[in-house]
Amino acid sequence: MKAKDRRLQEIRATIPELTPAEALELQQSGATLIDVRDQDEVAQGSPNDALRLGRSFLELRIEDEVPNPDQPLLIMCAGGVRSLFAADGLKKMGYRDVRSVAGGFSRWKNEGQPFEIPRMLDATARERYARHISMPDIGEKGQLKLMDSKVLLIGAGGLGSPSAYYLAAAGVGTLGLVDHDVVDRSNLQRQILHTEARIGMPKVESARIAIEALNPDVKVVAHQTHIDSSNVEEIFSDYDVIVDGSDNLPTRYLINDACVKLGKPNVHAAVYRFEGQITVFWPGYEGDVRGSCYRCMFPEPPPPELAPSCAEAGVLGVMPGIFGLLQAVETVKILLGIGTPLVGRMLHFDALSGEFMEMRAKANPACRYCSEGAEFPGYEDYAQVCASTPP
Repeated sequence: MKAKDRRLQEIRATIPELTPAEALELQQSGATLIDVRDQDEVAQGSPNDALRLGRSFLELRIEDEVPNPDQPLLIMCAGGVRSLFAADGLKKMGYRDVRSVAGGFSRWKNEGQPFEIPRMLDATARERYARHISMPDIGEKGQLKLMDSKVLLIGAGGLGSPSAYYLAAAGVGTLGLVDHDVVDRSNLQRQILHTEARIGMPKVESARIAIEALNPDVKVVAHQTHIDSSNVEEIFSDYDVIVDGSDNLPTRYLINDACVKLGKPNVHAAVYRFEGQITVFWPGYEGDVRGSCYRCMFPEPPPPELAPSCAEAGVLGVMPGIFGLLQAVETVKILLGIGTPLVGRMLHFDALSGEFMEMRAKANPACRYCSEGAEFPGYEDYAQVCASTPP
């Protein structure tokens, strides 16, 4: 007897085999069906609701996907041989109830058991997002979720530039950009989407060129306009997350109010000279803390003399980069439903001292806009108190 056949005989003595019909019945009763075939095989069809891990990384990924060693596991390959070796490996890892589907997917399909053609990344996407796919918290499923997501960035300036660039690199499928301005030479100290050659071009068009050059699969929707109470809901309604890169108070209040009314997470950041801060305003957040909104902290705009011109105040060029990237991080976390977003917390960074500080951003139980039971009081088009372009 060949060594392989002898080894299979030994494994069959310890690993139970079951028919596809029996496997389906157990799956419907709560067992986990694991398809360990390669990606090109799975692309031709796979049982409904199967966990598709692939044989190569099965032992590395199984504990993230199935942490309970008592969970019944049903292992399937193409013909029933690889599944036996895989089941043997899982049993040695401590999983107590592991079985192999005899005849594999070929028999499953031939006997008329239900299967689907799963949506999968193509070869180019798998290569582009390889470092995401290898992360258990993202994987192929998470990458597909990012590709289906829509994010709106208010401002294609200092904060919007790094945010948009890294969200595009991450594979967020649709990026909307709202900005009425054109590229100016003074922007180039910090607004990395733009170049000297595109001075005078609308920022949304310049941003589109940069993003499409980086990742042509990302759809860029340009909104070359001011947002105001007449158009904000129409623009916001199609997006999953709003990224606030504005640098004037009327726009911040408008973004906040629309996000509260529409239930959208508002990833907010602001920079000033050598300092910056970031938080996520999201009253509808279902987590350990109740989310707040911008008006919980600042119910009304300050008088003009307390809001100096952003152009006059200045900003260190790398500061918008730091906080735009943090906005991208928070946005990806929200889209994937992983980690703990900065809801109810504000992260502050002082570049001169090199110190981060976290502060509470508590919800105001008397907030006119987001408190429990509050009726939306309407939009307020405040007079411009900080006449500047995005940082």
